[in-house]
Amino acid sequence: MKFKASSYRLITFIQKALVYIILTAFAYIMLFPFLFMFSTSLKYQTDTFRYPPRLMPMKQQTVEIEGYDKALPLYYVDYEGQRREFALVQTNIRIGTFADPNNPSVLHDRLMEEVEPTGGSENQATLLWDGEEEKLWDVTVNGKVISMVQLSQTAVGRFVDPADPTASVLQNARTSTPVELPTLRPENYSDVTQLQGLDRSLTNTALVTILVVIGQLITSVMGGYALARLRFPGRDQLFVVYLGTIMIPFVVLITPLYQLMVILGWVDKMAALVIPWIFTAYGTFLMRQFFITIPKEIEEAALIDGASRFQILWRIFIPASVPSLAALATFTFLYAWNSFFWPLVIINTGNRLNHVLTLSLSQLRGRAADNANLVMAGAAIAILPPMIIYILAQRFFVESATSSGVKG
Repeated sequence: MKFKASSYRLITFIQKALVYIILTAFAYIMLFPFLFMFSTSLKYQTDTFRYPPRLMPMKQQTVEIEGYDKALPLYYVDYEGQRREFALVQTNIRIGTFADPNNPSVLHDRLMEEVEPTGGSENQATLLWDGEEEKLWDVTVNGKVISMVQLSQTAVGRFVDPADPTASVLQNARTSTPVELPTLRPENYSDVTQLQGLDRSLTNTALVTILVVIGQLITSVMGGYALARLRFPGRDQLFVVYLGTIMIPFVVLITPLYQLMVILGWVDKMAALVIPWIFTAYGTFLMRQFFITIPKEIEEAALIDGASRFQILWRIFIPASVPSLAALATFTFLYAWNSFFWPLVIINTGNRLNHVLTLSLSQLRGRAADNANLVMAGAAIAILPPMIIYILAQRFFVESATSSGVKG
């Protein structure tokens, strides 16, 4: 029995561990794009082009050496059998690989400045090598000059020890490993703000979002209460028609809505981003369904005590509908904050004073195409506020779903 109990606990533990491992893996896959965006927004420009890409922001270390007018990058080199940190002081040093026609198996590497054309540069001697005519070069080996064929040529860099500049190594700079340390660059956020004026766009977006959220809450509460509690002819038919507008695609409304903005003179103005969107059939439906769940006895008792409709709404219905209001406010906030198509239609691209974040980011993608760190910093500025709002308000979604039903 003890053996069976211990085996059952072991199997249960393994099952739970596998579930947690799988959930953690999927969570990491879902979060990786956001983590990569935030890490890239804190990188230096050179670090964004590194292949393969990496998550941690890194910066190549530099060192000051006397006799050089600027800081020199550090690289790892092999010197006297040890891996050392040397500074790159010179690039594009040409080195040739030469072979002796009489002993082709032995290769010799020499600086191109140390060899001379055989017979002079004007009448350089040649030799038939592997079926092709190749030029000959005078290469000094052990004090003896030998005419050799050049097999290849490459460019290397000269690396010196910062503590002892006389110690130097020739090595391919492109394949050398740089000395890097984790380094953040928060200045990307201020740079992208100055480049594209994201501070003004952020202010406009916040203003538009707040006004749309407040407007939708007011109209949804008023409309939801009227459709849930007030009796008037055609109420249910009006609700069905109003609710049916949710099924109309937004692209169908663009042309008539734009013509209406032209008539009102709101084209290229902030009012066009706010006024048309403070009325929502979804919000009215959500609040109506919640208000229906509130017992009528509470409302009737308040009416007997002399409370007006507005007092009942303000003191009874609104405090009881906080979860639904929070859910509606969060959905509205996310939609208004991320709105792109309508601002693109109604706001001139040249009118940067009235731009919202989505328009500025669209232009930033073209202006800073070679600065991925700035583009990601701009994207982080746009994503962080709604992400924080969603995290703080997500518990209200569950409360709203569990505390309200769909009643007719």
